[in-house]
Amino acid sequence: MPPLRTIAIAVGAALFAVSIRAPSLLAQLDYRNLDDGRPVQTEDAYPVERYAFEALAPYRFESARGGVRDHVFLPELEFGAFDNVQLAVRAPVVGAGAGAGTRWGLAGLVLGALYNLNTESTNLPAFSARADLALPLGALAGGDTRVTLKAIATRSFGSTRLHLNLARGFGGDGSPGALQLAPQWSASFAADRTLFRQSLLLVAEIAAFDPDRSQPSEFSAALGARYQWKTTTVLDLGFGRRIGNAGPDLSFTFGISHAFAFRGLMPARAH
Repeated sequence: MPPLRTIAIAVGAALFAVSIRAPSLLAQLDYRNLDDGRPVQTEDAYPVERYAFEALAPYRFESARGGVRDHVFLPELEFGAFDNVQLAVRAPVVGAGAGAGTRWGLAGLVLGALYNLNTESTNLPAFSARADLALPLGALAGGDTRVTLKAIATRSFGSTRLHLNLARGFGGDGSPGALQLAPQWSASFAADRTLFRQSLLLVAEIAAFDPDRSQPSEFSAALGARYQWKTTTVLDLGFGRRIGNAGPDLSFTFGISHAFAFRGLMPARAH
């Protein structure tokens, strides 16, 4: 049986093969849309466009004390189901451990929905609410079903934007998996800067994370970039470092995403 690392790559390739065969969306500034974990934990308050799909294939590497290294593949498919509503499904595959002792396996299945309550105005930032359901599917998923509720705010000042994410997890924590999909709580603040002529976005983040009641809180700082390689294809790269004694020493992320649409789902034009 091929290793799950190979399966994860194959799943990501399949998503992109489907997306490339479908009609592309019109040109867009997709590199400005921060996704959860691409390239930092903080996301912005805006969903994908209505009737649009976005296939994401991120990879994250974490190095901790004692030679422990984790490889995380997070293939995800997002869909703009309605105006201001985004649905998503994510199937993380994790390689946990070090060297020959690394264990590979599916670390759960996450179903999510994001609703953008308002667009940004003169007096108010953009606000969104997100809910995720993490199901214990796979050898490394643990044994608990958990729900995460998140509040997201985005405020623009010309080419600079500020983002605040606050999340709270609910559910059992007696049998945690290899990847913490729904922490007890998390908070992050990020600032990004858009370089329009280069189709490039730079972002810096400070984050706090509480895995569960039995572990200390983690604090980290991260830097990242998103680059619009093609009209509907975005590359991202990020580096993170823990602050304090808890959490991974270093983290590295790399991802690629492709936005697409199927003509059959688009509304018919009025004549």
